[in-house]
Amino acid sequence: MRTVELLLDEAAERAVQEAWRRLADAGLPSQARHRSPTNSPHITLAACPELTAPIRWELAEVAAALPLTVRCTGVVRFERPTSVLAWALELDSALAGLHRRVWEAVVSDSPLETLNPLHQPGRWAPHITLGRTRRAGAFADRRIPGLLPEPPMSIRLTTLRSYDTQTGALEVLQPRP
Repeated sequence: MRTVELLLDEAAERAVQEAWRRLADAGLPSQARHRSPTNSPHITLAACPELTAPIRWELAEVAAALPLTVRCTGVVRFERPTSVLAWALELDSALAGLHRRVWEAVVSDSPLETLNPLHQPGRWAPHITLGRTRRAGAFADRRIPGLLPEPPMSIRLTTLRSYDTQTGALEVLQPRP
């Protein structure tokens, strides 16, 4: 699969990495434990089997809309197949519009059954993952938010990138010249 992700400004990235460190230091699941050089704070917008030429054409327009400033709304927990602790982002009209453009791009040239339904507009919950585990309820402890630094009030989303889950390659998706 190929993800389509947004990268954060440097200050927000440092804040996320500090949250990762604090969770790891407390013995909790943390993205800090993922030592891959490709592991950096990001927001996943969608994933598709391949970034075809038509998808890339549309994503270049999305990349041209960056940077985009969003507001962090606090800690959120998801219990999906995995337990996730994250910082939630406000889904304002600008972020919703950008996400919809990405979704429409990947849907335009991907079999629908290959796409994650949680990435669909109306179901997508913008967030930055702090920790993830297969252990149900791992983040239910009320003390966890107190371990974390204050999330940045404002985050600049600076770069559109893709991660290839098969090869591990990263690619910055550039605007058209």
